[in-house]
Amino acid sequence: MDTSNSHEIMENETTPLVPTKSSKKLKTPLPKLQIGILISLHLAEPIASTSIFPYINQLISELGITGGDDAAVGYYAGIIGSLFFAAQALTVLRWGRLSDRIGRKPVLVIGLSGACISILCFGLSTTFWSLVISRCLCGLLNGNVGVMKTMMGELTDSTNMAQAFALFPIVWSIGGFIGPLIGGTLARPQDRWPALFANAFWEKFPYFLPCAVAACLFVLAVLVMSILLEETLPARRRPKSTLAMLGISSHESLPQQSTAYTPLRTLLTPSVVIPIANYALLALLDISFRALLPLLFSTPTRLGGLGFDPATIGWWMALFGITSGIFQALFFARIIDWIGPKRVFRISVSCYVPLMAIFPIMSWIVRARGEVDHAITFALLCLTGMQLAWNMAFGAIFMFITASAPTNNVLGAINGLGQTSASVARIAGPTLATSLFALSKEHNLLGGNAVFVVFIVLAGGLRWLASQLPDEVRDRDE
Repeated sequence: MDTSNSHEIMENETTPLVPTKSSKKLKTPLPKLQIGILISLHLAEPIASTSIFPYINQLISELGITGGDDAAVGYYAGIIGSLFFAAQALTVLRWGRLSDRIGRKPVLVIGLSGACISILCFGLSTTFWSLVISRCLCGLLNGNVGVMKTMMGELTDSTNMAQAFALFPIVWSIGGFIGPLIGGTLARPQDRWPALFANAFWEKFPYFLPCAVAACLFVLAVLVMSILLEETLPARRRPKSTLAMLGISSHESLPQQSTAYTPLRTLLTPSVVIPIANYALLALLDISFRALLPLLFSTPTRLGGLGFDPATIGWWMALFGITSGIFQALFFARIIDWIGPKRVFRISVSCYVPLMAIFPIMSWIVRARGEVDHAITFALLCLTGMQLAWNMAFGAIFMFITASAPTNNVLGAINGLGQTSASVARIAGPTLATSLFALSKEHNLLGGNAVFVVFIVLAGGLRWLASQLPDEVRDRDE
């Protein structure tokens, strides 16, 4: 393991590191009830966000904004994908800081309600600009992910953090399984079930049904949160006896900390900035991959794509999601305990190079054979395997970001900073990836593979940045 820079970072830290294996603490039992509720709420978001992937390219084509140019669909799909993160980047830090003052639950109510309204608007969109407005609305009102990570940090300590943060990639994997199935199966229901959906409404709004199902999940999430979820902000928690009845460990009954406003510039220390920078570049590469995948699936075979229909895209993306979720659930915490979060992160980000290399291989197979055959199926199964390792990077970096908070009363701000950085990266990701894809294909740059070369180079930069992380996750409890 490369530790050339990690010792210098460790020397500048004043917070003790996690004890060595010989003096390792016993694990604190997870507050299963509260974490279970939090994870259930979180599930609605990836289901909604991934449900649009199987049909977004077809929707854009049907709107007529590309003038019939199949290669140009990628430009507009990238814009739609980036708009959510552009709007989120403007407000997510404010939501995180607001949650440090008024509590986590009120901010979650706003975020979940905003996501519900925006997905309904998306399903009722009949113009490109209505799609733009709906995605921007979702981003502006959405601070959910950052606040949920903050709550997870407040519900755990250094001994059980890996178990808890492993759940976030699992939730996104489950959402990545259910969402594409909903989107791919329920899109254009009048074509699949004409007897049930013969009404003119479904002809005008052929993609409303999957959006309506996603909106119902958000309504259910708000109801569950209002009734069962306990506030975790120290200054607004219930008395210790109430927490005990709800299943939160005694570790959570810490003295209340000051919620005085902390200037943002005081938080920008190397121990905070380095994990956030890793998260930002990780998010850029991940969202780019996720934007390229359905684009490659839907692009006609004559342009080097696979020519899949929305239902096939939905099934393959569902397979990617469910296999990753099972792997994370069974092995992530054990692998963290075995080799440590830094090694897990470095190994995971190293998988991006072969992950990108599979794309031109599949394009070459299609061009050489003129059809999608068993060789493509085998390549997609290999891609599925590499995604398992790649997705572990998120759970590992969440641990470093949460542990970097100097005090618990700025944990919301730290996660807000991390989510803002990731959102900014995700603004550029879809547009960059899909535009480079279109340019590579239109102008035959490097045989149509220039886009993959660019992202392989960026992956090398992330591999170096990962070496700058501290060797161990710092112990916030000390």
